[in-house]
Amino acid sequence: MTDVYTRRQLLERAAAGGAVLTLPGFLAACGGTSSKSGSSSHKLAKTLNFSNWTLYIDVNNKTKRHPSLDQFQKQFGVRVNYTEDINDNATYFGKIQGPLSRGQSIDRDIIVMTDNSRYPSLLIKKGWVEKLDKSAIPNIKNLQPALQHPGWDPNRDYSLPWQSGLTGIAYNDKLTEPILTVPDLLENPKLKGKITLLQGIGDTMPLIMRANGDDPTKVTDASWSRAIKVVEKAVHSGQVRQFTGNDYAPLLAKGDLKACFAWSGDVVQLQADNSHLHWNLPKDGGGIWTDNMLIPNGGNVYTASVYMNYVYEPKVAAEIEDYVNYICPVVGAKQVLLKKDPAIAKNTLIFPTKQMLDNADNIDANALNNEKYITQWQNLITS
Repeated sequence: MTDVYTRRQLLERAAAGGAVLTLPGFLAACGGTSSKSGSSSHKLAKTLNFSNWTLYIDVNNKTKRHPSLDQFQKQFGVRVNYTEDINDNATYFGKIQGPLSRGQSIDRDIIVMTDNSRYPSLLIKKGWVEKLDKSAIPNIKNLQPALQHPGWDPNRDYSLPWQSGLTGIAYNDKLTEPILTVPDLLENPKLKGKITLLQGIGDTMPLIMRANGDDPTKVTDASWSRAIKVVEKAVHSGQVRQFTGNDYAPLLAKGDLKACFAWSGDVVQLQADNSHLHWNLPKDGGGIWTDNMLIPNGGNVYTASVYMNYVYEPKVAAEIEDYVNYICPVVGAKQVLLKKDPAIAKNTLIFPTKQMLDNADNIDANALNNEKYITQWQNLITS
C-alpha cells in the first residue's frame, strides 16, 4: 500500500473489542540504547529500538504483551523498545527526513516502510539507511523467492520484508456476478457508480497496466499514458465512485459498493463477518506490496540484523503470522502453521500460491518518483 494513513484502520476496528491500543507519539529521544551508525561490532546492544505500524505483530490477548519480542529478549538479552508510531509512509518520512538529512540519528534501529510508496527507494538513494549485516542473517535463505530481488533493492542489501499483501478485486456476490477482470470492473454498466479504485499510484496502476498488456515493473511514458487514459475514461463516465485508502472496507462490508480494488489482508478480516465478500487476483495480473524492515543511519546494524534473522526462523514467523494475517515472507512458516492453525495455513490470501505470486507485480520505483506522473495522478484522483 502507499501513502494512506488509514491502511490498518480495519484491523484496529477488529481489535477494538479487546484492548484499546494507544499510539505512542514519535519519540524525540529514546532512553536505554547507544546505537552507533554502521556499527560493525558483533556486540549486541542492550536495547533494540523498533518502529512499526499498528497491530502488526503478535499479541497475547490476556497479557497484551508481544510473545515473540519477549522470547527474543530471553534468547539474546536484548530488550526491544517496540513503538507503533508509523501511521502512513509519507508522514513518517516527514518526521525522519530532517534528522537524517543532517546526519543525525533518529534513535531507531529498525523502521518499516512500504515499497510501493516512493520512500524505501528514496531512503536508499539518499544514503540514509545502512547495509544489512548479512553475516548475521543466515535465515535470509528463508526469504520467499518472489520477494528476493525487488528493483529498488535488487540484492536485498538494505531491506528485508516484514509482511506483504496483494492488490486485486473484491466483490459482493449478493450484489454482482463474480468480477474477475479489470475491464469488467471498469466497463460493466451494472457496476456504474458502485466501484472504487485505490488512491495510490503503486496500488491501482499495476492492475491497469497488466490489463493493458504492459509491464508495471518497467513503466514507459507510452504505457503510463495508456493506463492513465483507461482510468480517466472510467472516472469521467461515472463508473468509478471515488478513490480510496482503506476506507473502501466499510463501504464494501455494508453493501454500498458492489466491487472495488482491495487489499488481500483487509478482505481476510471482512470475510469473518460477511461470507458474501470475495477477493481475487485479476486474470491479467494484480499488484503486490511489501512492508520492509530498514536500518536508518545511526541504527545498530548488528543488533538489527540479529533480530531480522530471528524473525526469519519459520517458528517465529509463524507465531507473528498467526496474529497478523498478511502475507508471510518466510518459507517454512506455513508448515509450522499447518500443525498449529491449519485454517490460517490453508488460506491463500495469507499464503498465496506460487501462481498467484508470479502473477502480481510491484510497480517500477522510477515511476513512483516521476514528478510528471505524480502530478497527473494527483490531478485525476482529486478532480
